[in-house]
This record gives sequence, C-alpha cells and structure tokens, in this order.
Amino acid sequence: MTVSNRGQENIENGNDAPNEIASQPQYNAQSQDEFKEGGYGWVVIFGVFILNAHTWGLNSSYAVFLAYYLRTGTFGASELGYAFVGGLSISIALLASPLATSLVGWKRCGTRRTIFLGVIFETIGFIGSSFASKLWHLVLSQGVSFGLGMGLCFVASASVPPQWFVKRRSFANSIAASGSGFGGLCYSLATNAMISNISLPWAFRIIAIICFVVNSVAAYLIRDRNAAIGSVHVAFDWKLFKRPSFLLMQAWMVLSLIAYVILVFSIVDYSQSVGLTASQASLVGALFNLSQGLGRPLIGLSSDSVGRLNIANLSTLFCGLLCLFFWIFGTKTFAGCIVFALLSGSVAGVMWATVAPISAEVVGLALIPSALSMTWLVLVLPATFAEVIAVSLRRPGEGGYIRVQLLTAFFYIGAFIFGWALRAWKVWELEQVRLEKEERELAIRDEGVLSSALETQSHNSDPRSQPSRRPFSIVKGLWVIERV
Repeated sequence: MTVSNRGQENIENGNDAPNEIASQPQYNAQSQDEFKEGGYGWVVIFGVFILNAHTWGLNSSYAVFLAYYLRTGTFGASELGYAFVGGLSISIALLASPLATSLVGWKRCGTRRTIFLGVIFETIGFIGSSFASKLWHLVLSQGVSFGLGMGLCFVASASVPPQWFVKRRSFANSIAASGSGFGGLCYSLATNAMISNISLPWAFRIIAIICFVVNSVAAYLIRDRNAAIGSVHVAFDWKLFKRPSFLLMQAWMVLSLIAYVILVFSIVDYSQSVGLTASQASLVGALFNLSQGLGRPLIGLSSDSVGRLNIANLSTLFCGLLCLFFWIFGTKTFAGCIVFALLSGSVAGVMWATVAPISAEVVGLALIPSALSMTWLVLVLPATFAEVIAVSLRRPGEGGYIRVQLLTAFFYIGAFIFGWALRAWKVWELEQVRLEKEERELAIRDEGVLSSALETQSHNSDPRSQPSRRPFSIVKGLWVIERV
C-alpha cells in the first residue's frame, strides 16, 4: 500500500493523519529505499543547466537582435512588429506546455525524446531565420519554431530537478535555472560579435549548430523519476484552480513575468536611449544576464535555509524597489546602468528559480507537471504582449522610459503582495497540521498527504470554531516570522 493510500484510509477511519505520517516506519523506509538525496541528480542538474543556457539564455539574447533590427530596419517592419517576435517566442514556449506534458506522460515518448524533439524545432527555427527576408519569415522561424522548441525542452525538463532533491531542492533547482543567465551572457556578447563580423544569416546558422549539439547531449543526460514518485502528467488539470493557494501563485507569476519580460528586453535599448553606445548597451545586457546566473544559486541556497516563499517574495519586492528608485533616478550614466544591471539581474527572474519548488509546496511533488502545465498556459498572454506594451509606452527623448519604468516597478510590487498572501496561507496550512520540519518535507514529497492531514484536522476539530479562527490565522501569517 502506498503512502497516499494509507493517508486516504486514515481519513475514512477518522485517524490522526499527521501523527500517522510521522510514526509509520514504512514511510521512512520507503523514503530511504526509493529516494537518495542528490546522487545522479547532480548530473541531471548539469544537463538542465546547459539546456536552459541554450534555450532561455538564447532567448535573452533577443535583446541584441531587437536592437539590431530597430537600428538597421533589416526587415522593413515597425518597432511593434519586432517587439512582437520576442514576446511570441516566449508565449509559444508556454503554449506548448500541454503538448509537452502529454508527450512526457506518453510511454512511447517520455522526457528525453520530448526534449530532443524540442531541439529539432529549435534548430529548424534558427536555420529558417538565416534565410528570412520579411517579418513574417522571422515570426514563423525565430518566433514560432524556436518558441515551440524552447517550450518542449523547458516544460519537459522543468519538473525533473525537484524530483532528485528534498533538503536542497531550491538550491539545486536554482543552479539549473541559472543556466539561462550564463547562456544569456555568452550569447549576448557572441551574437553581437557574430553579426558584426560574419553577418546576421551566418550568426543564425552557427547558433543552430551549437544548439543542436549541446542540447542533444543535455537530453541524453537528463533522467526523470516519474515512475518512482508517481508523477501525474495531466495537461489540463482544471481542478487546481479551485485551490486558493494555486490562484495566489498564478497572480504572483503573471505580474512577475510581465515585469521580467519588460526588463530583460528593454534594458539594452534603454541604455542606448540615455546616450550609451551599442557596444556599451550590449555589455549592460550581458552583465544583467551574468547577474542572473550568479544570483539564482544564491536565491536557491538561501531558500532552503530561510524558506522558499520568504526568499521568493522578498526578492520580488527588492526588484520592484530597485526599478522604482534606482532605475528611474540612478541610471543616467554608464556606471549607473551597470550597477542597476548587476543588482536587478540577481533577483529579476526569481520566479524561474523558485516556481518548481514553490509548486511542490502548493500542490505536492507528484502534481508538479500538471501544475506547471497550467501555469505556463496562464502566462501565454502576458508573455506575448509584455514587451509590446513596453514599446508602445516608450517615448523619444530624455525621460522617454519613465512610464515603462513605473509599470515594471508596480508589477513587481503587485506580485509581492499576492506572493505574501500565498505565504500567509501556507503558514496557516502548516500550523493546522502541526508537522515538524522534516515531516513537512516528507509530506510535500507525497502528493495528497498534507491536504489529507488538513481534511482530517478539519473533521476532528469543533466545527463551530472554524469560521472565527481560520480568517484570523491566515491574516496572522502576514507578519509572523517563520521558515516557509
């Protein structure tokens, strides 16, 4: 009998589920026999790291392509048209999540083959871009094909790192996520150099060759534990939206993503708008990506010790305050732009480093693939139009970016508000079941145990006390100091 089945039996018999979880030796034996912290998991982390570097890292370098398109008018399109291509690649990647989730769950395909299929689409996208002569060619190649490939690679691999870790789950996941920062650094510098020295078409072809080789190796290294943990790969699990905690998580992700997309795609063009040269602006963008690569492991390391929701929300608030004050008042010089890039880059993409571990906190480890699939679908429209909105708000001349800066700052601060409400909900939830630190981690690993414990707790308590105690307990989580 599995742990989840025992938990369900406890509910039916009216037993105390939390105490049963903690006291059953079979549960601990199962944990030790079926799961070992790290091990081959570090190889998996390396594979996901280089995969992110050659998917999301490449996508970050679109800021360099965008600056080149705007400066030269290569395809004779409007500024909004070029901005739409960058947002489209992200939205297509997220829109591919149901397909990727279904392919991973299909026995004939699985994680590795899904990733390799994404590698093929990504390669086709860059080769097609090298022959593009009109904007719609670019939309189909650098937008749709590359976005589809990136989505298949990302969705198939995003839920794998948390499967190999418990105590160091956030740290390991953030190392994997930091690959996008280091990839963005390398490709931001390399793309600008290749375009200048060997032309735009050959830059695309060289990138295509590199991506195919490196990502194929990454696909071979990544190994999932879906069978061991009983992962549920349901592409459209609408029942998740009945959970208030999941809705709060979606609000945090949506607002964070809009702000992040605006910041990562606008920072190079903004630097040029305040008088920096193209090479100086490219360096600012590269340092922003470097800071992402260095900052995400630190976010993960601190998350495991201080709390995943604590660090995610404080980092979100810090980035919002940086945009509200530093970006507006302190980036009129080259040095100021560099300092802002280094500070903001370390926390700007905090949602990418923490979304999988936080999903484990909200829905349980087994439901991470389904939760992420629904999350990526929710993010499609925000990702598509975030940079389009930013470009439409931009004005020529000094202070032309003020509305973009304010919008970015307020979106980050709004994301913090929803994220902190999620933290308050989680504090209340953990207080209800009264589990110790290690027992909480084990409950999170086994989907349904924590919710079963809550349900049993509700059945065993006095119903008359629930309406008055529960709202106050949730509100108390807004200011209580606790590792969560």
